[in-house]
Amino acid sequence: MTAMSAMSAPGSLDEQSLKELIAEELGAVRDRSLGLTTRVLDEGELTAQVSPLMSPLVWDLAHVGNYEELWLLRAAAGIEPMRPEIDNLYDAFEHPRAERPTLPLLPPKEARDYISTVRSKVLDSLGSVRFDQGNALTSGGFVYGMVVQHEHQHDETMLATHQLRRGAPALLDPPVATLGTNAPRHAGEVLIEAGRFEMGTSDDPWAYDNERPAHFVDLPAYYIDVEPVTNGEYLAFMEAGGYDEPRYWTPKGWQWRNEGGKRSPAFWTRDGGTWVRRRFGRTEPVPLDEPVQHVCWYEADAYARWAGKRLPTEAEWEKAARWDPYAGRSRRYPWGDVYEEGRANLGQRMLKPAEAGAYESGASAYGVRRLIGDVWEWTSSDFHGYPGFRSFPYKEYSEVFFGPEYKVLRGGSWATHPLAVRGTFRNWDYPIRRQIFAGFRCARTAAPEEGGA
Repeated sequence: MTAMSAMSAPGSLDEQSLKELIAEELGAVRDRSLGLTTRVLDEGELTAQVSPLMSPLVWDLAHVGNYEELWLLRAAAGIEPMRPEIDNLYDAFEHPRAERPTLPLLPPKEARDYISTVRSKVLDSLGSVRFDQGNALTSGGFVYGMVVQHEHQHDETMLATHQLRRGAPALLDPPVATLGTNAPRHAGEVLIEAGRFEMGTSDDPWAYDNERPAHFVDLPAYYIDVEPVTNGEYLAFMEAGGYDEPRYWTPKGWQWRNEGGKRSPAFWTRDGGTWVRRRFGRTEPVPLDEPVQHVCWYEADAYARWAGKRLPTEAEWEKAARWDPYAGRSRRYPWGDVYEEGRANLGQRMLKPAEAGAYESGASAYGVRRLIGDVWEWTSSDFHGYPGFRSFPYKEYSEVFFGPEYKVLRGGSWATHPLAVRGTFRNWDYPIRRQIFAGFRCARTAAPEEGGA
């Protein structure tokens, strides 16, 4: 079993094997973080704020180390605080992103030294921490998985910052990655028959509180697109005047469109008669067969209305992704319970979504493709807890965001690491957000006679 497949099923490992894998993954995620910060940018760029939507990269770098100190040294290992005076600086709830450049942040070298010292102490203490069932924080290595996922999530945020920065490219496209098994793009939709399925999880040891508990949901029959909406399909909406027709937009969406003057996805511009996009400091023609990204919820919702469809609910999305109607159970990933390379575009193996038709082997039991990876997918659902929800290990991870202000996204993007996404994982954001790597697919309700019982 590879490290990645083992980490996709941490509950199957004995304690010593799990600790060895945790140490390996802690090293891998730190290598990724440094590759997005101190290895590619100078001090001026690390401390600058490219947009009030984002933190200076040096804040993210020290924040992941401070979070690690709080949870793995103080909470898990019982070690006295190293730098308690900086806790407030790196508390995301104390200081919104727009004001973080004004704080007395650790400069890049000091930040790197700090997070390195924290990591050294974490690895030294890992052997003495017991992963017993009596401590919910450490049982199954939960808190270590939480910290690894947290850093990968900040790495994705750092990539969004890189996309917003101006100037020469700092990130290079990796060598062309294998796209797994390919097939022609399937532009159709799949019927998901009426019936109940198990949503969420109660036994995934590294799942977050908002993914719990598992519960059954009964859904009427519906259709869902086989693949995400492409740039070419979205361009058809634009050329049909979709941005100029208020009937396709919710009242708040139409207000957003008018106030911002938006007419295209973020980072798109016209160059003569061609649409081009800015991607990590390069300008290139918009590739028509890639999933559209950098669209907000309002844009996704308007496109769906124009197409005579709607956005799927998150329950519809999860049933299409996880439920195996033949086995009568839910899977961890669309293709099965163990992560396998080559089935999804995850982990920054490319700096963009894959072309249409890629990763055919990652299809769900229903034949729906690319539900994991490529682009986060907007759903129609507001972010709320499941029946029986309990905050763990702190309310600020999920509970404080519950409500109609946030829309749920599912599935991860090309920038999401495999450890930080699964079929139950729930992301959320404001419906105006466009800097994130988000796209969508559409759904529609089936006629009663189409879906069975």
